Amino acid sequence: MDELIPVVVDLTGQLENPGESLPVNGRVEVSSFTVGDKDFALADGISYDVVLTNAGDGILVTGMVRATATGACDRCLDEAHVEIAGEIEEYYLFEEPEDREGFEDGFELIGEDRLIDLAGAINDAVVMDVPYVVLCQPDCAGLCPVCGVNLNREQCDCAAGAEERWVESDENPFAALKNLKFDV
Repeated sequence: MDELIPVVVDLTGQLENPGESLPVNGRVEVSSFTVGDKDFALADGISYDVVLTNAGDGILVTGMVRATATGACDRCLDEAHVEIAGEIEEYYLFEEPEDREGFEDGFELIGEDRLIDLAGAINDAVVMDVPYVVLCQPDCAGLCPVCGVNLNREQCDCAAGAEERWVESDENPFAALKNLKFDV
């Protein structure tokens, strides 16, 4: 997401005792986000549905984020739609722990104001659920590397011609065998 929009939950007077839970859901109105060098548009933002639970020494946040993203297909550059359904699991501590290494995934501290910002957790869940290869369809044929035509829409003879030229060329590792004569 270009800029993280705060998603603040005020715990004042809530989740005071271990075991208490608080369901929270909503929508983050964000229009786009970037993962690496890939840009995605979000028509309806990102919805989230989480449960905050007092675990004694902190608040455990678990739940899901959902969104429909639109980006460019990695093979043909047409529009591709990606359904995102990422999991959130974050732990917010009431006090800084004595053993910081015990929290290998890191942790967040809840301030005196008892406010938790879920924006980072929502962003992480969305980014982690974006596929490494984005395709417009599972069997996308891509673009012809010679003429650039979209092979999902039309065919070209470039591949057949290139293969024929390669077979006949001296670059073919088997080219020396074409002059081989067998004595019968």
